[in-house]
Amino acid sequence: MRSIQSFLFVILGLMAMLGTVASHNYADALTKSILFFEGQRSGKLPQDQRMTWRKDSALNDGADIGVDLTGGYYDAGDNVKFTFPMAFTATVLAWSVLEFGDSMGPDQHHALNAIRWATDFLMKATNKPDTVYFQVGHGQEDHNCWQRPEDMDTPRTVFAATIEKPSSDVSAEIAAALAATSIVFKYSDQAYSATLLSRAKKVFEFGHKHRGRYSENYAKPPGAVCPFYCSGGIAEDDLAWGAMWLFKATNYDHYYWNSAVNSSKILNHNLHEFGWEGKNAGINVLVSTIVNKDGATNKSDTDPFIQNADKFVCALMPESPTKVVYYTPGGLLKLQGVNFKHASLTFLLVVYSRFLKEANKEIHCGHVVVKRNRLIEIAKGYVDYMLGNNPMNMSYMVGYGKKFPHKIHHRGASLPSMDKHPAKIPCANNHFFHHSDLNELTGAIVGGPFDNDSYVDDRNTVERSEPTTYMNAPFVGLLAYFNRPPPAYI
Repeated sequence: MRSIQSFLFVILGLMAMLGTVASHNYADALTKSILFFEGQRSGKLPQDQRMTWRKDSALNDGADIGVDLTGGYYDAGDNVKFTFPMAFTATVLAWSVLEFGDSMGPDQHHALNAIRWATDFLMKATNKPDTVYFQVGHGQEDHNCWQRPEDMDTPRTVFAATIEKPSSDVSAEIAAALAATSIVFKYSDQAYSATLLSRAKKVFEFGHKHRGRYSENYAKPPGAVCPFYCSGGIAEDDLAWGAMWLFKATNYDHYYWNSAVNSSKILNHNLHEFGWEGKNAGINVLVSTIVNKDGATNKSDTDPFIQNADKFVCALMPESPTKVVYYTPGGLLKLQGVNFKHASLTFLLVVYSRFLKEANKEIHCGHVVVKRNRLIEIAKGYVDYMLGNNPMNMSYMVGYGKKFPHKIHHRGASLPSMDKHPAKIPCANNHFFHHSDLNELTGAIVGGPFDNDSYVDDRNTVERSEPTTYMNAPFVGLLAYFNRPPPAYI
């Protein structure tokens, strides 16, 4: 009897460390996190559209300049298509499928559709040589208008990076998205995969050869492009990120490794950043996925990246003497900006835990030793907080649990659907702004609570109540992992 009890204790202990004790319905949350992307679709909607209150929109995007720029995603609660965060979203979704696709079950099909909806648009946005269309819509004019996407009155102005006005940051992120997606479809759709990879190479070369950031070249007129998604840093992290994905997608063409290394040489700060605006941590963790792979590169070449990945982990651990984040009283990891924007950081923790397992390695943060299960524990705490284990006892995912936000900062969700109100709703009409959502944007994850763990369900608190595609994307991977960890991670 004692031996059986001991065995059960061991099994339960392992399950707890690996985050497999289901304190939440991760399968349900995963399904909903992917469904959210259907609510963000622009263009002609397919017959299998599941979020049926959304209808066709922006069917003439690009027509005024003679190009087809229909499709893609609205980035958040507005009606502008920003290519930069859209490409980052596609990259993270593709990475999630590469790492955790086997844990998605039937939702993997929908995840692939979500990725392809973005990359089909990115192919259109890069179809003209030496040109990258990075935005459709006038930022400020759109943000001043509360109107469902099916009714848009605001200008659908198209902005493009060219040789004269380059955008290395956007171009490199698009290259990363296309390269990562080419790996995802390598066996299921070889023709599409090859097309994506070929375009990724061309777009990367454009960004590599013609250096610049679109925030430099499109600061005027104010409000049209900047301050929306205009990063203040350099583009070298984006170029290194794009090159590293191309290195992996080309089965280790060392031209891209050398390019990534050269760009990374000046990236010796902000090693804890990963999002549309900063790629440093993502680059280092991505390298961990190719260590010891045949034909990749030798250990001495990858060591600097692994060392920086270790520093990234130390920056997030609450017990680490070198941590740069802090935790709210309720235990939510916090860096800067909205809270759930940092899902991308915890996604990296889970991915890096696999490398630690394969290398039989632990991390030393000064005198503190961090084992791989600690990374999983931090990530699980973050996910569980979002799903309801928090002082507000509420889910921050729309449609999940008994209590969740009902006044999200999202035009389509707040206004009546065309099924209920077929007449056009004018731009200036804000009659519905303060009412509860009329349509459920299922799976949308809002910005999150204040630093004291409180949350006010108010559409006016934009940072707290607005969902974004790039916040949802890393949760797809995280939820897939906690739904059922792949064998490689156990």
